[in-house]
Amino acid sequence: MREYLLVFLVALTVTYLLTVFAREFALRTGAVAAVRDRDVHAEPIPYLGGVAMMGGLLAAFLVARELPFLSRSDPYVFQDAGIVLAAGGLICAVGVIDDIFDIDALTKFGGQLLAALILVWFGVRFYFVEMPDGTQIVLGPLQGGLLTVFLVIATINAVNFVDGLDGLASGVVGVGAVAFFVFSYVIADQNNLTLATTGALLAAALAGACLGFLFHNFHPARLFMGDSGSMLIGLVLSAGTLTLTGQFAPGDITSDGSSLFVTLLPAMLPVSVLMVPMADLLLAVVRRTRAGRSPFSPDKQHLHHRLLEIGHSQRRAVYIMWMWAALLASAAVLVSLFRGPQVWIGLGVATAVTVGLTFVLPRMRTPARLGGGAGGTELGQP
Repeated sequence: MREYLLVFLVALTVTYLLTVFAREFALRTGAVAAVRDRDVHAEPIPYLGGVAMMGGLLAAFLVARELPFLSRSDPYVFQDAGIVLAAGGLICAVGVIDDIFDIDALTKFGGQLLAALILVWFGVRFYFVEMPDGTQIVLGPLQGGLLTVFLVIATINAVNFVDGLDGLASGVVGVGAVAFFVFSYVIADQNNLTLATTGALLAAALAGACLGFLFHNFHPARLFMGDSGSMLIGLVLSAGTLTLTGQFAPGDITSDGSSLFVTLLPAMLPVSVLMVPMADLLLAVVRRTRAGRSPFSPDKQHLHHRLLEIGHSQRRAVYIMWMWAALLASAAVLVSLFRGPQVWIGLGVATAVTVGLTFVLPRMRTPARLGGGAGGTELGQP
C-alpha cells in the first residue's frame, strides 16, 4: 500500500508542476479556449492540461519500476501498463493537435479508434465474462476486441462530455480511479493473490494525476485539460480496468459479494462512474436529431448547464456531480465485494442525501456566468 501511495504522490506532484509549463506552452501556441455561447467561462483559458497529466502518469510509471515491491511483480504488470500509456500518449497527441489546430470530429474519432486498436493488438482487452449461473464465457480475440473498442471509445467521449465545468472531469475520473484502486487491492487480498496489479498501479497514478491537475483547474480555472486531457484520462480509466481480466484466470477472483459483478466490474466501473455523462451524451444525440440538427452540433442544454439553471453555483454543481460519480462508483465496488443488508442500507442513505442535495438545496436564482470548463471533442462537445 505504501508504494501505491508513493505512485499516487509522484503523479500528483509531477502533474502539478508540469501544469505551469503546459499553460505557458498553450499560450505560446495559441491553444486557448475562446468564449463561446454554450460555454460558462467568461474569458479565454489555455488548454493542454493533458500534457501535464501525461507527464505525471509517465513519472509515476517510471518510479514504480524502481520500487522494492512493485519492481519484483510479474513482467506483465509493467508490460500492460506500458501498453496503456503508449495508447494514452497517442490519444494525448491527437488531443494536442486538436487543442492547437481544431481538427474535425472524424479525424479525432480515427485517433480514438487507433488507440483502442493498439490496446487490443497488444492484449489489453476483455478475456472472459462470468454468467449468473457461475459459468464463464471465454471471449475470442474478435469478440473481446470489439467489446474493448466499444467500451474505450464510449468512455473517452463520455469523459469529454462531462468536461464542461471547472474541475468536473478531473474530479469525476479521479473518483472512479480511487474506486477501482480499492476494488483491485481488496479483491486481490481477499483471494490471496498478488497485490501488484496493473489495474491498481494505473488507478493510483491516474488518481494522483487528476488531483494534481485539479489544483489548477478548480474554479476559477487557470488551465483546461482540453481534448489532450479528457481523451487521455478516459482511455486510462477504461483500459486500466480491462487489465484485470487479462491477469487473472476465470474463477481465480471471487468475493463475499457477487462473482458475476466481480468479472463484469471492468465494464461496470467506467459505465457507473460516467453513467451521468453517458446519459447526457445519449440525451444530447436524441435532442439534436429530433431538432433536425447534427448529433455532433454543440448546444447549452447539458446536465451541468441545467444544474446552473436550477440555482447551483459552479462550485456546488461540480460537488454535486462528484457526489453522483462517487455514489455510482462506490455502489459498483461495494456490491462486487460485499453482501448483506448494511451495504444496501448505506447505499440507500447515500442516494437519499445525494438526491436531496441535488434538487432540494439549490436556491432558485439566476446563476452568475463565472469561470467554466473546457471544450471537448465534437463527438462529445459540452
